[in-house]
Parts: sequence; structure tokens; C-alpha cells
Amino acid sequence: MMCLSSPDTLSTPRSWVVAALYQFRAIEDPAALRGILQDLAQELQLCGTLLVASEGINGTVAGSRESITALHDRLLELGFTRLEYKESLSPHQPFKRLKVRLKKEIVTLGVPVEPREQVGTYLSPDEWNALTADPDVIVVDTRNRYEVQAGTFQGAVNPGLDSFREFPAWVDEHLAGAEGKRIAMFCTGGIRCEKSTSLLRQKGFQEVYHLQGGILRYLEEVPREESRWEGECFVFDGRVTVGHGLTPGGGEMCHSCGWPLTGEDLASPRFERGVSCPHCHADTTEAQKAAFRDRQQMYDRGQL
Repeated sequence: MMCLSSPDTLSTPRSWVVAALYQFRAIEDPAALRGILQDLAQELQLCGTLLVASEGINGTVAGSRESITALHDRLLELGFTRLEYKESLSPHQPFKRLKVRLKKEIVTLGVPVEPREQVGTYLSPDEWNALTADPDVIVVDTRNRYEVQAGTFQGAVNPGLDSFREFPAWVDEHLAGAEGKRIAMFCTGGIRCEKSTSLLRQKGFQEVYHLQGGILRYLEEVPREESRWEGECFVFDGRVTVGHGLTPGGGEMCHSCGWPLTGEDLASPRFERGVSCPHCHADTTEAQKAAFRDRQQMYDRGQL
């Protein structure tokens, strides 16, 4: 569903308020909640995505200052009083449409875990800096490899995931025998680590830590001069990346394959905006590239 219109009352001139949120909480009737949130989001003229499952809600949406505040207030009324919730700003509409979807999981790991009952130890950004400065701590980036491309923490292990579903198998292969080690995990907003740390606790790991609020909260709170973060953080909206202070970054995304692109990628002869980049050029046929090229021309003309 397309967004109805741009926000008419904004927190700063021509800016959108972007809210990233989640909470694990038992939902007795996910379909009914999905209907409530669909109607509310349409009424508030929000864009973005909300996911609803029996285990809770997850999503990132954008709208005017008043609309985002109204959404937050309504979620509190619906019992989501322990939301992990962060706001940032975008100078442009960050999502093309609104999607409110029913899912089996609000973040798909593919194996049963109990994040409401068994999870790692939460760390504030300052506590995270202190712990991860120790070279004996194994720091694991639980995001997909295209996200890691844009930036990550100093010394972090990149599992090279194409999907979070691959994480359990990676743990079995690469962390077997490390049950006595201290493991520190992070992700964009914290939700994947709710499940990844729960998984490790379930497998017998005892000292498992979790950056509360994820990279977004870290970049919001930690001054650049005290930061252990390198690069920018990939986000799933039109900004592509954000930096310290959650200011929009300099990232650009390939709209064919979704990879964040470096300056070197953009200069490559295999890069064509909306059509291909060095990461996907060899994976699509000329007929597919022609279709992507037509789509990009329609987008440039404002028809999409």
C-alpha cells in the first residue's frame, strides 16, 4: 500500500521521523492485532513495515512527528510497555509504501528459541566498549554480509551470512568448543541478538552478551572519538546508511541486489544505477538488465 501523503507537520523542515521498534511478547490473536495496526498506520499516513507474529511485533516506520508519537502512544495502550524503541530523522521519505504483515517469526531464525525466557546479558554502549576492548572476547556480527560491508565493530567476526537462518549452522561449525569463552553479539537494532544469544544460551554457552539497542543506539549515544565502530551502519530504508548521531550517511544501494556500494563500486564499469553493480552484474541476464533499466527509467520519471 502506497503512503498516502508526505507528513505536513514535521520535527524539522522537510524531515521524516523514523521509528525502529520491537518487543517480544505473547500475542493471542496476531491477525486481530495486525488489523488494528493496519488501520492505525493508514490513519496516521505512515510508511514502512510492521511485522506481527505470535511472539511479538517488529518494524521500522516513518511519518510526521505527531503521527509517530501517536503510534508510540497507541502501542503502549496495547500493552507494548517494554518496547525497544529508537527514533532518527530522514530528510526524504524513506519508504515508498506501508506494509503490515503477519509472520511466523518477527525475525526469522528458523529454529525454536525462547528470547523472553533465556537471553544474553544486555550491555549499554559504554559497557560494550569496555568488554569488547578485551582481545579474548569473541565479538560476532549477526547481520547479513551485505550489511557488514557498510561498517562493523573493530575486531568483529563476520560469519558471512546471506540470511539469519544460516546463523545456527554457523554457530555449530565455528563456535563449537568455545562454550567457555565470552561471546559478545550485535546487530542493527538488537532484535536478531535477542534470538542469537538465546540460541547460544540454549546450547550451553554461559557468558553471552548483547549490545542493547544495537548499533543504532550505540551510534546515537557514543561520541565518534570514543567509538569502536568503523564505517557506517546499513539501514533498510531510503537513507541506505547512517553514521554517528544517526545522521544520514553517504551510502548508496544497488537496487538490483541490495548491496551497499563503495566509491570503488560506483566507479566500476559494471555499475549502472538501478540495473547492476560489481556484486550482481554476472548474476543477471541481459533480458533482466533490460527490465531493470526500464524500471529505473520509470522511477526517474516519477511513475514508481
